[in-house]
Amino acid sequence: MTMLAYVSCAGSGEVDVLAIDERSGALALRQRVELGGMLMPMAVAPGGRHLHVARRSELLAVVTLAIDAGTGLLTRAGEAPLPHSMAYLSTDATGRHLFSASYGGHRIAVSPIGEDGLPQAARQVLPTGDNAHCIVQAPASGHVYSTCLGGGTVLHWRFDAAAGLLSPAEPAQLAFPPGVGPRHLAFHPSGRHCYLLGELDASITLLDIDARTGGLSPRLTVSALPAGFTEGAWASDLRLTPDARFLYASERRSNTLAAFAVDRADGALTLIGHVPTELQPRGFSITPDGCFLLAAGQLSNRVTSYAIDPARGTLTPCHSLDVGHDPNWIECRPAP
Repeated sequence: MTMLAYVSCAGSGEVDVLAIDERSGALALRQRVELGGMLMPMAVAPGGRHLHVARRSELLAVVTLAIDAGTGLLTRAGEAPLPHSMAYLSTDATGRHLFSASYGGHRIAVSPIGEDGLPQAARQVLPTGDNAHCIVQAPASGHVYSTCLGGGTVLHWRFDAAAGLLSPAEPAQLAFPPGVGPRHLAFHPSGRHCYLLGELDASITLLDIDARTGGLSPRLTVSALPAGFTEGAWASDLRLTPDARFLYASERRSNTLAAFAVDRADGALTLIGHVPTELQPRGFSITPDGCFLLAAGQLSNRVTSYAIDPARGTLTPCHSLDVGHDPNWIECRPAP
């Protein structure tokens, strides 16, 4: 049996489809879809019928690929314009709306998604603080959060799914000290807390979520940098395992993956350790069964799979595979 991973390659303008052996973690190239342009963030639609890919070069757009239900392979289905070069894509819980965030444009946007699964031109574009970097809806809620790396804030929004519109919530934002650089968020499935990755200091902050207001409160902060590393941080991504027992973060200057155990009761983090990985690991993903982690190296042009120890959360390298140029985003899906 195999699972699949989709890898966007910014330098070669392609999405590579990789097969992942469920027993060994071995990788094999199953399909190469040439789309052209600087392809970066991706989002799999709820239900797994479509893959949305942001093209960050002209013509700026979200390209939608249909996912074959039997094979998991991709077919280009259409595209729609985006209002700027978008560094992040996600969908709302219904799959009827596409959220996007623009680092250079300092804005976020909401685009409707039709019954055919294809996004349309943005319905709403909102200014943010400097360098918007991600936007994501919290599990089972109408709360949406977006980060501003340069502005040092996490913005809090209410989302009206019927109208497809965002509006400022109260409290409207949470500010962080200079030098953190809020980048990505990972939400615990309980909905009680989430984790924020700081790009500029490689910090991971545990944030409690107020059940009534959706407001965020920092509780503790840990570092994703290896001990003794002094060359300056450039953190890139963080992901929870599906069972939320382990959290991982990637750091591009040390070329490492940091592993943390997640306390079942309160979400607190305990460092497990660090493992070396591909050069400049911008993006990584975890398979839906929680057994493997796949990391992509922007400078090595390779993806490596790691087995996740189910009891300890440690990572063991399994297999490496050459992919397109500048791989930067990975999304995994179950076996068809």
